Amino acid sequence: MLAELAAANAAFSIVKKAVMNGREITDCLKSVNDFVNAKDILQKKGNKKKNSIFNGNKAGDDLEEFIALEKIKQQEAELQQIMIYHGRPGLWQDWIKFQAKARVARQKEIERKVRERKKLIHDLTVWALISGCVIVLALVGILIYKGSTI
Repeated sequence: MLAELAAANAAFSIVKKAVMNGREITDCLKSVNDFVNAKDILQKKGNKKKNSIFNGNKAGDDLEEFIALEKIKQQEAELQQIMIYHGRPGLWQDWIKFQAKARVARQKEIERKVRERKKLIHDLTVWALISGCVIVLALVGILIYKGSTI
């Protein structure tokens, strides 16, 4: 969690410095993307912990997670202000729409990979069973042939 927070902080500071130095927000899109990715990872980790029945977290871990997510919220609010005041009109709204589409696309890609993996496992299992059956039949055939020649 600390690594993701550090990545988000570093990316946000790059964006903030760039805009303060008179550069366009579009000049530092990689940093904006890094910030959003770190935010998504932090939120997924937080949701994963909340959804588990027993996570074994200490109170300090929960507090650390809460503070990290609050810091991200604060930085996102600042990013919103930067995009509104230093970007083109409608940039923030377009950014929100783009993020939603990108999340859906990432989720679909994950689901596609899961389906492909399940199909591969299924296919390998079927071929292993078929191979096993062929080997057993061959052994039975050999035993029958040897038994009839004696």
